[in-house]
Amino acid sequence: VDGFLLCVDVSRGMNRNFDEQLKFVSNLYNQLAKTKKPAVVVLTKCDEGVERYIRDAHAFALSKKNLQVVETSARSNVNVDLAFGTLVQLMDKSRGKSKIIPYFEALKQQSQQIAAAKDKYEWLVGRIVKNHNETWANVSRKMQPSSEYQDYVYLEGTQKAKKLFLQHVHRLKQEHIERRRKMYLAVLPQALEALIPDLDEIDHLSCVKAEKLLETKPDFLKWFVVLEETPWDATSHVDDVENERIPFDLMETQPAEQLYEAHLEKLRNERKRAEMRRAFKENLETSPFITPGKPWEEARSFIMNEDFYMWLEESVYMEIYGRHQKQIIEKAKEEFQELLLEYSELFYELELDAKPSKEKMGVIQDVLGEEQRFKALQKLQAERDALILKHIHFVYHPTKETCPSCPLCVDWKIEQLLGSRFIRPSERNQKNLLADPNVDRINLVILGKDGLARELANEIRALCTNDDKYVIEGKMYELSLRPIEGNVRLPVNSFQTPTFQPHGCLCLYNSKESLSYVVESIEKSRESTIGRRENHLVHLPLTLILVNKRGDTSGETLHSLVQQGQQI
Repeated sequence: VDGFLLCVDVSRGMNRNFDEQLKFVSNLYNQLAKTKKPAVVVLTKCDEGVERYIRDAHAFALSKKNLQVVETSARSNVNVDLAFGTLVQLMDKSRGKSKIIPYFEALKQQSQQIAAAKDKYEWLVGRIVKNHNETWANVSRKMQPSSEYQDYVYLEGTQKAKKLFLQHVHRLKQEHIERRRKMYLAVLPQALEALIPDLDEIDHLSCVKAEKLLETKPDFLKWFVVLEETPWDATSHVDDVENERIPFDLMETQPAEQLYEAHLEKLRNERKRAEMRRAFKENLETSPFITPGKPWEEARSFIMNEDFYMWLEESVYMEIYGRHQKQIIEKAKEEFQELLLEYSELFYELELDAKPSKEKMGVIQDVLGEEQRFKALQKLQAERDALILKHIHFVYHPTKETCPSCPLCVDWKIEQLLGSRFIRPSERNQKNLLADPNVDRINLVILGKDGLARELANEIRALCTNDDKYVIEGKMYELSLRPIEGNVRLPVNSFQTPTFQPHGCLCLYNSKESLSYVVESIEKSRESTIGRRENHLVHLPLTLILVNKRGDTSGETLHSLVQQGQQI
């Protein structure tokens, strides 16, 4: 024997007196001391140690000269190596002296070491194990060469390593199940929408009764699968990634019931919103306050109530109102056109150019003014005047282009029909212009003071179809007119806006003053765009038009205006 480990149990033992144990140890030490061999006092079971026992054991060792004490716990594997190392150092003085660490400090260090080793081991498991179907035998064989695995097994043992592996696999499986559950629940609203979209069929059914109804549907097996074993997450179906059908027993879970209730609520809300749309539309049709051309801001207070706001946004009502306005405006225009045909005698005595004077227009409006069909377009006076001019133009120039019924005019339809069936040889390689859906757009500025611009704009509109399209030599153009009669430096009279880029400008004059206005306006518009990257106005095509007064075909004034216009 080269040395002794003198063990003292410092835990609270059953039917054991610590003082007697310490007296026995003291006697034993006295016998060992006679051998002149080194000895170390080892306090065991410090993980359950009693503080007074530990203190008394240290006092005993202190009473003996050079007797060292090591606090240990075999269960926690704390300071066990240190106890043997300390004794070996006493036997072999050539070895370095071991530092004796108190139990709780050593326990803390070991816990940190185990925690670090555990983190590294868990990282290794996470890197290697990606599938919840992996087995311990297969994975442990892969991990054996890794230091992370070896260090953790050395500190905590194989069973704890296996336990952590099983926890990781269980976590992977739960995550996989949760992903599948979320996928099924995401598809369930679509399945309910496809199989039971009718509110009348399910309005008073509980989720349990709805399940029975679902099974009777022809497409039931397209959306659901009935498993022999349940619950679905404990069967092989959970790993059948190719099969995306919903396990039918999932319907018995609370989230599925909530989705069924949400489906019911959605159908009820959709029905209510549809009812609100119908009620609002009926309100529009029966309200005496809704007339053609009345803005939404004026009409809203007459037709809206709190129920409407509760179910739909105002933008939805505005859209319905816009469609309704379009319908009643079209109807009002058609009825007004009928009115013009009924009063055909008003248009007999016009001059051949079919351009009525202001006095004649006043007479026409006075005669028609008492008619309800005339009053219906009270808020659309510009359109009403344009319809009158268009009608006059048709009376004196009855063509398919000027026909009020265009493009429903019979002449127009026959031409389209013939054009689509009988193509001339010279046209075989060309597109049929009448059948071409692409219509060129032309934006025109009309510049002229004292009402000249507005008057020409109305006359042009009278020559257009109902949807502002103009036909020249078989080619259809969509016209957008911008009459300007004021200071062009003001935004309201600007040649171009964010939504209007002019392609050309018609400049009207009938006097020296109006010609000066045209020249100054062109110069001001060009000055305002100097230095801009895209300066369209510099190259804007301009046409100067002398507007001759009706019947005035000679005289020095007219000759002078022609010369001045040519100079400009």
